[in-house]
Amino acid sequence: MTTATRVTTAATVAEYPALPYAMIAQGILGARYELTLTFIGEARARRLNQTYRHKEYVPNVLSFPLGKEAGEIYICTTVAKREAPRYQHSYAEHVLFLFIHALLHLKGYDHGATMESLEQRYRRKYSAHVEASTS
Repeated sequence: MTTATRVTTAATVAEYPALPYAMIAQGILGARYELTLTFIGEARARRLNQTYRHKEYVPNVLSFPLGKEAGEIYICTTVAKREAPRYQHSYAEHVLFLFIHALLHLKGYDHGATMESLEQRYRRKYSAHVEASTS
């Protein structure tokens, strides 16, 4: 029996990009990881950021490790849509970037050159899936 990363996806918003989240998560986190990915609106994103990080702004993404092999990611779709043009990304490309960013945090990386290099590497690796999801 093969063990694979399990991703449970939920949403409190109407739409989000259809990407192979489980495959991407397994490629970055490895097998045996339990991940909950939730797409949320601004009110919930702000509340989570206030409660758990004591920050007042609406974040684009939040990641919370729950253990060595478990974690949660919350992506605020309205912020992702608003930010995408600034980074010259489509909405789906920006969600992919935010998802990769959060996965790397769950893997233990902090902001810096190493994390940025890994983000670029994984974006190149998985960008074809964005194109496939939007065509």
